[in-house]
Amino acid sequence: MYRITGVKHDKKGEIIAYRLDNGQIISKEEGIRLASEGQIEGVRVGTSKKGEKYLRSLPDGKDENNLDNLPEIQ
Repeated sequence: MYRITGVKHDKKGEIIAYRLDNGQIISKEEGIRLASEGQIEGVRVGTSKKGEKYLRSLPDGKDENNLDNLPEIQ
């Protein structure tokens, strides 16, 4: 089971990649696939109004582990 420890945003502020707790950097699409398979803890797959899939943090009352608040990866 993995945990997301960092994110990469594009110029529009959209998350395009994730860093896992093992140091691996994966694409948004790979993150969605792994989360759909239950391999990433603390997130679920959501669908935007445009029909695009994305990852959402599971609510736990802690702002610091929300995906947008995680450290930016280079």
